[in-house]
Amino acid sequence: MKIIDNPPRSQWKEICKRPQFDVGFLEEATVKILNQVKTEGDKALLELTAQFDKAPLQTPKVSPQEIEYACAQVSDELKKAIATAAKNIEKFHAAQKQTFAAVETVPGVCCSRRATPIEKVGLYIPGGSAPLFSTVLMLGIPAKLAGCREIILCSPPSSSGAVNPAILYAASSVGIAKIFKAGGAQAIAAMAFGTETIPQVYKIFGPGNQYVTKAKQLVNQQGIAIDIPAGPSEVLVFADEQANPVFVAADLLSQAEHGADSQVMLVCAEEKTAEKISRETASQLKELPRRQIAEEAMKNSCAVVFNLKEDCIDFINEYAAEHLIINTRDCDEIAEKITNAGSVFLGAYTPEAAGDYASGANHTLPTAGFAKACSGVSLDSFMKFTTVQKISREGLKNLAPAIVAMAKAEALHGHAKAIEVRLSIHE
Repeated sequence: MKIIDNPPRSQWKEICKRPQFDVGFLEEATVKILNQVKTEGDKALLELTAQFDKAPLQTPKVSPQEIEYACAQVSDELKKAIATAAKNIEKFHAAQKQTFAAVETVPGVCCSRRATPIEKVGLYIPGGSAPLFSTVLMLGIPAKLAGCREIILCSPPSSSGAVNPAILYAASSVGIAKIFKAGGAQAIAAMAFGTETIPQVYKIFGPGNQYVTKAKQLVNQQGIAIDIPAGPSEVLVFADEQANPVFVAADLLSQAEHGADSQVMLVCAEEKTAEKISRETASQLKELPRRQIAEEAMKNSCAVVFNLKEDCIDFINEYAAEHLIINTRDCDEIAEKITNAGSVFLGAYTPEAAGDYASGANHTLPTAGFAKACSGVSLDSFMKFTTVQKISREGLKNLAPAIVAMAKAEALHGHAKAIEVRLSIHE
């Protein structure tokens, strides 16, 4: 692991850059897929599934019989684990429900805010070498709690034509019945535009590869909402001299195994701490089943050492990590100074893996520095908030001088007249 010692602030932006790959082909290829599905519907979807997933299908819909069969394939141990995670996720997200009191801003002027669920949402769940059934829980549970009327789930099938059994079981366990065999940009297109089989949705959630991410960005430009800007996964660990190198190395590699384009960063206040962790990471890497993937990710990664703790904190906020682990003696104090992070994990016994699965917090988080301006998925992500105003005649009289003066100053005399005509008529 490359160690960078006390880099000047002028170099921080360069160090914080995420991995860059040649994606010049990406937009053109994705646009082609989106247009094909938009124009040809199920026909295009099935052709693309056969092309990319090597799965010849008659229909993209997962039948109740397939769901029942898949549920029987899941071990009791995994079912119990999913139930534990689901309980914690539901408890945490249910606590996010808000109530809004009406406010009388001036006598006779009442303003309020009400929450309503997004009626139709689409959940994209990656399959492949790492089928993310945990994401079904992270998205499906708050969607259900919010009261979304229609929840659509798409996940790519294997070459046998089946969706991963754990994904189907997790979906069934949270009450999602509309499940479809579709992956990649074609799945995003199907949910965005609708096909003969897959209903159109108003907002699309879920992680995916670069095609999925690009497809989400492109349909967003066409009026379909998406959850958050999301790219390859990342973690930053801030460790001091008391941190166990074995723990820190395991945390770094748990993120590196996500994909070759993932990034892991280490920040330390002492170079010898970084060196110990670097050696332990190299040792653990040799034993990792997804070693080749993690090795590629580690090429995008480095350890940064600062003599001053204030510089460590400033660098952490500049990086704005998707996952931030603070494994230091004073982790709670440091956490108060963190302004940019998707999710924060405090102390030696709070690995990022806990948040990925079962602690209860959501693991769908902003990446690539978007944590500077965006939040992770929450119950609110599945809601819309509408303001409501009611003004009496007396209230309008109280507001009229300010409204009329402002409207005329903006040369919007029709706005002023909308006030004046109401007050000119005597009841």
